[in-house]
Amino acid sequence: MIRPLLALALGVLAFGAQAGLLKVTVLDKEGKPVPDAVVVLAPSAPGVPKALPMKVTISQEKMRFVPAVTLVGVGAQATFVNNDPWEHHVRASAAGFQNFDHADAGGFELRLDGKVAGKPAQALDARFDKAGPVLLGCHLHASMKAHVFVSDTPWAALSGEDGIAAFDAVPDGPVRIRVWQADQLIDLPPQQVTLTAAPASATMQLQVVPRRRRV
Repeated sequence: MIRPLLALALGVLAFGAQAGLLKVTVLDKEGKPVPDAVVVLAPSAPGVPKALPMKVTISQEKMRFVPAVTLVGVGAQATFVNNDPWEHHVRASAAGFQNFDHADAGGFELRLDGKVAGKPAQALDARFDKAGPVLLGCHLHASMKAHVFVSDTPWAALSGEDGIAAFDAVPDGPVRIRVWQADQLIDLPPQQVTLTAAPASATMQLQVVPRRRRV
């Protein structure tokens, strides 16, 4: 029994020595942190990334989609919920004129009745089967916009309010970094870093200053 346990322990130590922490900071054109940017990695070696959500809820509240950006895996199901007292639509279509893979992200349309006081809000489901950024809008309220980024790799994360997207257990060796952000219509050139067991960091700077979202 001792030998198998020892081998397992050595295997865990070896994996730990070959995988580290990578923090990617996304800045705008003026050097300020950018939240809700999607950072995608392409490590040169296999690893054990955290799985992306396959079931999410996107609400319509106070004439907004919440959250503003949702990150999911291919095939994920989204439940759309209208918490406003008036009717909304959900119109989904491929975002922008260009994305990472130049692929058609598909589209769909839903109609959600307004919430009646004292009754549950109407909810409808939709599935995202194609990789790429998807723009969400409402036929009735043009100011309502949000995005879903459908990733074909689990090596993807959203940047926080500090502009940082953090990844654990990234395999040693070359790692290619890409960034998508809703207002950056032209893809940024990818950046490559070489990782060791030590924590590492990288910075990606947009060519735009993203528009502020209405509060």
